[in-house]
Amino acid sequence: MGTAVRLPEVSRTPAEPGHAPAARRVRAPRWLDLRLVLGVLLVIGSVLLGARVVGAADATVPVWSVRGDLTAGTVLSAEDLVAVDVRLDAAASRYLSTTVDPEGRTLARAVGAGELLPGAALEEATDLVQVALPVQAGWVPPGLRRGQLVDVYAVANPAAGAAGVADGSVGLVVAGAPVQSVSGRSEGVLSTPTTTVQVVVSVPSGSAPDLLASVGGRPLVVVVHEDSGADAGPPVVGKPAGASAPAAGE
Repeated sequence: MGTAVRLPEVSRTPAEPGHAPAARRVRAPRWLDLRLVLGVLLVIGSVLLGARVVGAADATVPVWSVRGDLTAGTVLSAEDLVAVDVRLDAAASRYLSTTVDPEGRTLARAVGAGELLPGAALEEATDLVQVALPVQAGWVPPGLRRGQLVDVYAVANPAAGAAGVADGSVGLVVAGAPVQSVSGRSEGVLSTPTTTVQVVVSVPSGSAPDLLASVGGRPLVVVVHEDSGADAGPPVVGKPAGASAPAAGE
C-alpha cells in the first residue's frame, strides 16, 4: 500500500484587478554614450583634416616656364614656352599664368632654362626690329642658337679688287644683339664653309639703316658672348662701312 506525499502549498496572491506588473527597462550606461559621441567626433575630424590636406596638396597653378636659356631682347615664341603646374601660394601673382599669351613679347632680362617666367621679365613696349644677316657657315660658331648674345663684325672682302677695301680692316656691325633665329645651316655632307647661314638679330628700329650700311656687302663674322645669360643693354650698331674702322691687330 503506497504512501501519499503532500506537497507544500504555494501561496498565490491574485493580482489586483486593473493593475499589470511594471516592466523593467534596461538603460545603457552613461559611459557608452560618451564613447559613441567621441568616436563620431574623431571620425568627422579625420575626414575634415584629410580633405584639407588633400586640397592643400592640389593647390597648384599653371604658369609659363622657358625651355632654354634666353637673353634679354629675345622675342618669345611658342617653342620657348612650356606650361607647368606649381604651388606658389602668395608668390603666384609674380609669374605669368597660362591664361596670358606671352608669344611675341620681348624679354627685358635674361631667363634660364626651366625658370618660371616672371611678369616683370617682359618689356611693356619695345622698338626693336629683326634684321636678317647672311653669314658664311665657316664664320658662324657651330653652337650658335636662338637666345644668345652676339657681336657681328664685317671684314674686308679679298675679292673686292683694287676698287674695294682689302686692307684687312674689321668693322663692328652690331654689338650685344640677341639672336632670334638661325637657319640655313646644314650638318650633312653637302655642308661647306661657304654655305650661307641666315642669322636674325634684333636691333633698335632707328639703328637698322646704320646696321645695313655697316655691312656694305662685306663678309660677316659672328662672335658669341661667353655669358649669354647675363643681362645686357640694347644692341649697339657699329660704324658704317664708309667710316674709319680699326685695323686687324689693333
